[in-house]
Amino acid sequence: MNGRRPNVLLITCDQWRGDCLSAAGHPVVKTPNADALAAEGVLFKRHFGGAAPCSPARACLYTGLYQMNNRVCRNGTPLDARHGNIALSARSLGYDPTLFGYTDVSLDPRVLAPGDPRLQSYEGVLPGFSPRQLLPEHQKQWLSWLKLRGVDAGAGFPDIHRPAGARADGAVSNASPVYSKDETPTAFLAGEFIRWLGEQQHGAPWFAHLSFISPHPPFIVPEPYNTLYDPADGPAFKRAESWQAEARSHPYLAYDLGRQKQGKFRPDAAGNVHDWSEGDFRRVRAIYYGMISETDAQLGRIWQALKAAEAWDDTVIVLTSDHAEMMGDHFMLGKGGYFDGSYHIPLIVRDPRHGKTAGVSVDRFTEAVDILPTVLDLLGEEPSRHLDGRSLKPFLAGDKPEGWRDAAHWEFDFRSIAEGEAERHFGIASRQCNLAVIRTGKYKYVHFGGGLPPLLFDLESDPGELDNLAADPALLPVRLEFAEKLLAWRAEHLDQSLALAELTEHGVAGHAAGLPPRLT
Repeated sequence: MNGRRPNVLLITCDQWRGDCLSAAGHPVVKTPNADALAAEGVLFKRHFGGAAPCSPARACLYTGLYQMNNRVCRNGTPLDARHGNIALSARSLGYDPTLFGYTDVSLDPRVLAPGDPRLQSYEGVLPGFSPRQLLPEHQKQWLSWLKLRGVDAGAGFPDIHRPAGARADGAVSNASPVYSKDETPTAFLAGEFIRWLGEQQHGAPWFAHLSFISPHPPFIVPEPYNTLYDPADGPAFKRAESWQAEARSHPYLAYDLGRQKQGKFRPDAAGNVHDWSEGDFRRVRAIYYGMISETDAQLGRIWQALKAAEAWDDTVIVLTSDHAEMMGDHFMLGKGGYFDGSYHIPLIVRDPRHGKTAGVSVDRFTEAVDILPTVLDLLGEEPSRHLDGRSLKPFLAGDKPEGWRDAAHWEFDFRSIAEGEAERHFGIASRQCNLAVIRTGKYKYVHFGGGLPPLLFDLESDPGELDNLAADPALLPVRLEFAEKLLAWRAEHLDQSLALAELTEHGVAGHAAGLPPRLT
């Protein structure tokens, strides 16, 4: 790199489970290109997202702050303009951070005019990014590209993702869509990035963010990926004997599964909810696996393009996801709640300057909030002390960082401002509709607001999180210990933006973080 700063390629996939990598030991899913990156980088096997769904998860990743501090609680919650982020940080170092895809950031309405159309969507662009190729949920840009290729895209979104001849009863079909494997949204974005890469001046460092929607629903993928995996293959689902048994285990699960039955499982023509069988879940999981392999194939295109452009050895690559996917565990699809299946996500980091750790796997707990400080550290910039995350650079250098966390943490806010559904269901205030999780190698403790009962799992004897031990008298000391750990974690990570600064007779001492409020 001749002493210059490296290129940075941040790749996020949407809803990719952390166990669905062949490099991580999955018995069925094959991801040769992600594996190739791991072989030259470091695979973090216990990496967890900080929140769900998309906007809250990405707020943690982009700002380096836990949800308790960034306060993005759901899709549509504005991100406070005072917070810095990964794009603004890169821009301050001389990069022009370039976006391909989406960031799902709702902009702060206090810094926009009341009639600004950006206030009508949660799919805003994270401040600091220069969008090269946006691809929000409506996917109009991709649909236009398909039309230019002669594909009949008249169905529009989302109907273009429905297989031809889909059954009216909502049963899962693995039929192929009208577009081919070379015409998926992932292929489109990969191609746009590769075209842009060819325009970059050799020797000038760049920063790009590729944000793929796959393997997020709709669950559909073209040939050959739609039949690449046999539904009969794959591990057993982590769940009780029935969804009703799951629902009886905790009030929140009863609420969430009730909503899942009404929303996730497509009703038939008569409006009846299709009660999914074991086979249905396995069929949709096989499609999900195929979507991961299709995304992995596009990663291979990107690796080849970087090498052809002679940029491979000058580029730091971060491959991760925003959150994960339940995919049949506990009779659920989607993300949210407290189970590992929603938050355990992939993370592979390759820095060509740290070749001695190529192929290393790290089993320490890492979190989405670690991405921003890691990127800053790799660019030679000291991460701000107010960030909740920590740099992973020591792991890349083969060191053992002192005082590293012994648990993963995440939060989930299940309020519904527009409808008030959760508030009415539980009879609690909107600000009480939340939970926080602390998860070690042995125990997992879930604390709810609003007086809902806590959960305690022994993950060594119950990795499926089926047996709540919170009321077991013999484990009350453990429950208390973990409640105290969670309280201590929250106390340590209270907003430090100005707490680390002090005004003295000599001026500002310490560090004031974030952006100043707009003067009025």
